[in-house]
Amino acid sequence: MNYSLKEIKTVYLVGKSIKMSFAVNKTAQLWSSFMPFRNKTPNRKGDELYAAEVYNDVDFFTDFDASRSFQKWAAVQVETLNEVPEEMKTLEVSGLYMVFNYKGKSSEAASFYQSIFSKWVPASGYTLDNRPHVAVMGKKYKNDDPSSEEEIWIPVKKH
Repeated sequence: MNYSLKEIKTVYLVGKSIKMSFAVNKTAQLWSSFMPFRNKTPNRKGDELYAAEVYNDVDFFTDFDASRSFQKWAAVQVETLNEVPEEMKTLEVSGLYMVFNYKGKSSEAASFYQSIFSKWVPASGYTLDNRPHVAVMGKKYKNDDPSSEEEIWIPVKKH
């Protein structure tokens, strides 16, 4: 598994969010409520879909508890936040990220993420930062298909 470090300039996301936990996963409900609006979003930039998680604190994964809640997002990138549909909310993403390419079924990604948090981040000279975690799903993304590919952004900062 390889990664690159990327300084992300501000990315504006428009979408929907829901409070959930890993134990009570509402991802399907979130995406089904968002998808009818994705193509109706003004100032849309690109065709990629963005999934984001906003955790309450940086220690979310250190003392992991599957029942702890977080905010999950389904969104698209936009040029500006000037015209946001009434049904949608906004999220801004920026800063330093470890960027990984994940290939495989999304339902089997737990071990990939576990490896990131238990091996790659600790060995990198960086620590997790308390900013949104992001998955970018472009043309190679195929929902829960073994050949699916997506980009995973993990927020980090220097020790």
